[in-house]
Amino acid sequence: HFVTHITFSIITKIATMSNLAFLSLIFTIFISTSNAISQCNGPCKTWDDCDGQLICISGKCNDDPNVGTKTCKSSPPSVPSPTPTNTCRPSGTVNCNGVHPIYRCSPPVTSSTPAQLTFNDFSRGGDGGGPSSCDGQYHDNNERIVALSTGWFAGRSRCGKMIRIRANNGKTVTAKVVDECDSTMGCDAEHAFQSPCKNNIVDGSIAVWRALGLDTNLGIVPVTWSMV
Repeated sequence: HFVTHITFSIITKIATMSNLAFLSLIFTIFISTSNAISQCNGPCKTWDDCDGQLICISGKCNDDPNVGTKTCKSSPPSVPSPTPTNTCRPSGTVNCNGVHPIYRCSPPVTSSTPAQLTFNDFSRGGDGGGPSSCDGQYHDNNERIVALSTGWFAGRSRCGKMIRIRANNGKTVTAKVVDECDSTMGCDAEHAFQSPCKNNIVDGSIAVWRALGLDTNLGIVPVTWSMV
């Protein structure tokens, strides 16, 4: 009986080990099979390695050109944002050295905003009229400073901000916003009895003109500008 008991125990252990080995084999096959299914651009060796209607092309799962699927089709390239439309229109006219349109807006500000650079004297008694709107002070014209049209001045929100101006000769300069070039009124002492500004003016000191290598006798030149 003792021998029989030992024999039965050995047979039971062998059976148990066999079952474990079989289960281990099934589990390994299941895992291998699961990992064998590759998605788009996944690694593969044969078509069976790829999911769905994907096929193995150059070691990666991809759409079957014969079927015409678009599962792995790359997303279309991003389209650059369109240039903002200039919707700024005159809000009336004023009789000041002739009839002039008045503007409370300016063209959209972009990374390269077209403008007209004019020349301004920011010192006391200069052609700028009263003191600067931002700080109530007059300024030395050796400072690189500008006034912006009403719309760009944006209710003093750009006071003290730096802008970058680029001339057509390729030269650039940074300048500080200190004043408004009023596009809504003129012909009074505050505005040196001048006509209202156009709505696309960057009014620069002589230091700005010199830094750009421009002749102030020109009076007005096309430039582009952006915020720094």
